[in-house]
Amino acid sequence: MKRTIITVVGKDTVGIIAKVCTFLADNNINILDISQTIVGGYFNMMMVTDASGYPEPAAKLADEMEALGQEMGLSIRCMHEDIFNSMHRI
Repeated sequence: MKRTIITVVGKDTVGIIAKVCTFLADNNINILDISQTIVGGYFNMMMVTDASGYPEPAAKLADEMEALGQEMGLSIRCMHEDIFNSMHRI
């Protein structure tokens, strides 16, 4: 399993979850866990996904997610679970 962590942050608008989830489904990426909240009009979502079905390198997925975020006026970051864990280790 190729677990990736995806974070989405930005001003709340209609359709954020739909657009991100449609992109993932279109690219054969399964959502394993998801959490989202809206605080003071700002949207924050974190997903744990299985990108095993995505045939391209992880860097391409990260670039495509970032481009989707720019298109939507959001910050979308995607990284392998091991890298995410290393970055957030105390």
